[in-house]
Amino acid sequence: MRLEAHYNDRVVRCFENRPTSLYQLLVDAQAKNPKGIALVCEDKRLTYTQLLQASTQLAGAITSKGIVAGERIALMLGNRIEFIVVLFAAARIGVISVPLSIRDQKPGFAYALAHCGARAVFHEADLSALLPDAKEAPDLTYRISMQSCAGSDSYEQWTAIDHASTITQVAEEDTAVILYTSGTTGRPKGAMLTHLAIVHSSMHYQIGMGLTTQDCSIVTVPLSHVTGLIALITTMVLSACKLIVMPQFKAAVFLKLAVEEKMTHTLMVPAMYNLCLLEKDFGKMNLSAWRVGAYGGAPMPVATIEKLADTVRSLILMNCYGATETTSPATLMPQGETVNHNDTVGIALSCVDMCVVDDQGIQLPSHEMGEIWIKGPMVVKGYWNNPKATAENFIAGYWRSGDLGSMDEQGYVKVLDRKKDMINRGGYKIYTIEVENALYEHPSVQECAVVAKPCEVLGERVHAFVSLRSSPITDQELKTFCQSRLSDYKVPESFTFLQTPLPRNANGKLMKRLMRDEITALTTGKSS
Repeated sequence: MRLEAHYNDRVVRCFENRPTSLYQLLVDAQAKNPKGIALVCEDKRLTYTQLLQASTQLAGAITSKGIVAGERIALMLGNRIEFIVVLFAAARIGVISVPLSIRDQKPGFAYALAHCGARAVFHEADLSALLPDAKEAPDLTYRISMQSCAGSDSYEQWTAIDHASTITQVAEEDTAVILYTSGTTGRPKGAMLTHLAIVHSSMHYQIGMGLTTQDCSIVTVPLSHVTGLIALITTMVLSACKLIVMPQFKAAVFLKLAVEEKMTHTLMVPAMYNLCLLEKDFGKMNLSAWRVGAYGGAPMPVATIEKLADTVRSLILMNCYGATETTSPATLMPQGETVNHNDTVGIALSCVDMCVVDDQGIQLPSHEMGEIWIKGPMVVKGYWNNPKATAENFIAGYWRSGDLGSMDEQGYVKVLDRKKDMINRGGYKIYTIEVENALYEHPSVQECAVVAKPCEVLGERVHAFVSLRSSPITDQELKTFCQSRLSDYKVPESFTFLQTPLPRNANGKLMKRLMRDEITALTTGKSS
């Protein structure tokens, strides 16, 4: 490793010998393992040579439409092989990919597509009605559907003709991918993942999990999420090994695939491990190839850790911690240390600098709680077209995580709380103000506050306290109202209706802690 200067204000530790771009990962993988299986999705299988060929052909089609390096194409796609083909096709010609969650709704899609100035969108046919019109997204020239769909070209049309494409040389600091991440204002911010960041995060995962061409993983999380994109797609391609793509997670199907494909490692949220344990035949399955079970996004209950260790003796569990802004991992549990440090998220990775600071940004001693700041080549360079948010969230090369935590003398990091009112539903992070803004659009809602409700499986669920105007309303009516405005996992699952104003302190600030304590006591019999 060596120190390098990047992004004007950052001096960071970097791997000296590394691929130079996202696309180079695929080129190297094909050279290393040309006949090896790269991707499996249901009845489809692609070797690394076939993946390279498919990406090259699609890159030619994109180029033929006049889309050039630095411009953006969006991916409104579920978990499918075509997602990965589009990603590497764009990377080949220096075009920026913008994956969007298919669980979003029309206003969210319209905002992201307009904000990033996407020239084209590859989309699922059943999402066509959610695409914005020309007035909402004036730069959006091409719509490409995975199946025949009115108003869109078909993916088959775009890939039917061979078009020449040459590899566009990119700089490591160029943006490769934009991922939108919600902020406390409810307006999404487009985190700019560079080639430098993606390569370093992929190398961190590869080294931490000891991956080789012989490994196999199953992607159970959305490919549009930073975990699916980095921990699974790019890390697997860097390692030139096999990735099984599940369109959606079902524990029984996952376990069947794990046995058949001799899965060696995973990265899932704890809720998925819990669902596997609930399968009646789990203990009878031959999962002897499964050696690494990484998890993140939420704490793993001790009971789950113990039960997994008893059932799958070959399995090493590893907690990891990161965010979209860190291009996924910032910490990883050293192999074999989960039992000794199961209340932590592990230690900072090789190229990562972490510190815990007070409200003035002054570094705190070991074990003292403060805000976690993170620096390294894998930290994004900022937010797309949002200099204000970039200036607020990135200081002296560090990204301010907004998470409260501490670090011990050995470097083990504890994440103790959230600085902002965020709900963690099975690894999906939900900002309460976004849900509250949706609720406030309903005419019967006088005021509202959204808090986390404890859940043994998902960790937390969304609960809303609502003070009504004179007209009554039911839980289901409010849920239906929110479903047209929010991603499904953000919709409140339970409500407390009040005829009185919500509790506030002397300064008029909502006392969410009181409401959180109330719902926690009702759910668990304990206060939070």
